[in-house]
Amino acid sequence: MSESLLEAGTAREIIEKMRRVAAPGQHCLDAGALRLLAGLTAELVAATRAQAGAEHERFLGIRPRALTLPDDELGRALAASTVLVTGGTGCIGSALLAELTRRGAGRVVSVSRGVTQAWPRVAATEYRAADIRDAATLGAIVAEVRPDVIFHVAAQRDPGLAEAEVHRTITTNVFGTRNVLAAARAAGTPQVVYASTGKALRPYSPETYTASKRAAEWLVASGGGLLTSASRFTHVVDNSIVYQRLLAWAAPATGEERPDAVIRLHDPDISFYVQSARESAQLLLAAYLGARPGEFRVHAISDLGLPVTLLDLALGVLASTGAATPLYFSGYDAGYERVPFPGLYDPMTAGDVSPLLNAYEAADMTGSPSAMVDAGRLRFAAGERLPAQVAALEAECGRTRDARPLTGRLADLSWSLLDSALAAAPRRALERSAAQARRYRDTMIPNHRRMLAAIERLITAC
Repeated sequence: MSESLLEAGTAREIIEKMRRVAAPGQHCLDAGALRLLAGLTAELVAATRAQAGAEHERFLGIRPRALTLPDDELGRALAASTVLVTGGTGCIGSALLAELTRRGAGRVVSVSRGVTQAWPRVAATEYRAADIRDAATLGAIVAEVRPDVIFHVAAQRDPGLAEAEVHRTITTNVFGTRNVLAAARAAGTPQVVYASTGKALRPYSPETYTASKRAAEWLVASGGGLLTSASRFTHVVDNSIVYQRLLAWAAPATGEERPDAVIRLHDPDISFYVQSARESAQLLLAAYLGARPGEFRVHAISDLGLPVTLLDLALGVLASTGAATPLYFSGYDAGYERVPFPGLYDPMTAGDVSPLLNAYEAADMTGSPSAMVDAGRLRFAAGERLPAQVAALEAECGRTRDARPLTGRLADLSWSLLDSALAAAPRRALERSAAQARRYRDTMIPNHRRMLAAIERLITAC
């Protein structure tokens, strides 16, 4: 390792040497490996400084980004209305409260557990405290406020934490959402807008966070007489978990540096889409205007720009802070899927439709209130199996907090949601998805083979 790696080769060669120094999957690294990784990381920072710095700046530059909305129509819709926002003390919730106030909503009420990350309080907003898992307290607040619309933003949003706190994630994201819908119906609130996640575009996922949000989409879609719609978000730069971890791991000039500190990246080739908190709040307003009786529309930003490269972002953080923390390519943690199902996107529409809408939703597009927003219809076939499995999941949550039986019940529900969504998808979309996925059959993971088999059964049965 004494030779200059910059003279020896490219950044890719440096990365390959880093992988040989420390194989993925290690919880702790020994001092020798950390020392070698630190030297290689310093070489990599030097080799990529300009590129990584530009990516870091591009990431931070997304914060002011905004959507264009029909302001007059939105102003008329909100005028003199009473609006309730769950999760109003969080990042997106706070941004939404500010948008609602600026656009003339008559009365704005926030309901949250009271947990905040120092996001600003919005003047004239009424702040109430309730956990959405507490149906009685939530219901009493909604009955007293009697909102014209509820924006449901509260959630457990960390995919990694979801794997460690399975019970809390399910009871918050699934049954908390059900409580919001029930409170709205009981209070006579006609409309609910749901804040979902781009991860829910996957019709099936073994991840607790994704599966819980996908189940919540189905609950909202089955709104029981309510006018419902949703927005899907990707990484939000203002409260990016990824970026917060990079800064914490780098920890420059804090007096907290440790000799065993390391920046853990799943893989050097990861990239991800990013949007701003302001865009996210405005996307919820677009979903509010875009809702239509009798169908469930999912809204997403049409053009998210180029995805951000995670390795460049990490190197940019190191370069900008002067930190010497080594990089380690650790492999994928629980809660993060390495490879998506290969039939998830249709090449015919993938370049023209938001990447947060899958091939089945892209085949059933509809109108949107903004030229910067796509809207797809999300349909589920009716049946008795899904309600029964939700009841079984709830009963399991009442019996235990142990992750294994809970994830088993959630997986059963998730597979049924896959079947229900595929049964309602356009046949042409199924055929194209199957044709795309078959090319990878020999290298597919078991879950993806099961998904392909489900699609092929439907095509054969039609």
